[in-house]
Amino acid sequence: MPGATRGRANTDADSGDARARLVAAAVEFFARKGFHATTTRDIATAARMSPAALYVHHPSKEDLLYIISRDGHRQTLRLVRGAVAVSPDPAVQLATIADRFAEHHATHHETARIVNYELSALSPDHLDEITAIRRAIEAEVRAVVERGVAAGIFDTPDIAMTTMALLSLGVDVSRWYRDDGTWTPERIGTYYRSLALRIVGSRVS
Repeated sequence: MPGATRGRANTDADSGDARARLVAAAVEFFARKGFHATTTRDIATAARMSPAALYVHHPSKEDLLYIISRDGHRQTLRLVRGAVAVSPDPAVQLATIADRFAEHHATHHETARIVNYELSALSPDHLDEITAIRRAIEAEVRAVVERGVAAGIFDTPDIAMTTMALLSLGVDVSRWYRDDGTWTPERIGTYYRSLALRIVGSRVS
């Protein structure tokens, strides 16, 4: 029946809106108070729902953290792969990764802090899944550094450690960045382009 179809579509839309409100509220409170200090009541109240209603959409507070972390890491992996695809030149690839990675962690600093600094609160199964995505991100960046060294345009004695330094540099932006600060995300991204190339001893100006 047409009426039944409309009702089901509306219910699906309402459910999707409720889930989105819960995730947004969880981001707000996890970023401000930390995962462990945040209560389900905090999240539900901010989402304009009762605490009991939260469990209709998510089995636990940890499930919200998992969704935020999973989606954030997947977005970062897409960002890195997109940066690699812009050019076959390792120097351009690395510069683009550093730029987009740093700008992203500044623009989305609240979510990025949760994604990177609340990993210990995830369940073992969820942590395993997120760790696999993190390893994929690391592998993409490491491959760029390896190609640059092989081509003679990067000069670094320890590719693995250099890769971790590059990733840590960008991730840390989310820890100290503030919306009312002096530097814009775009300015940070531009600066990190040149900084990344200096870290790998790039022979490309």
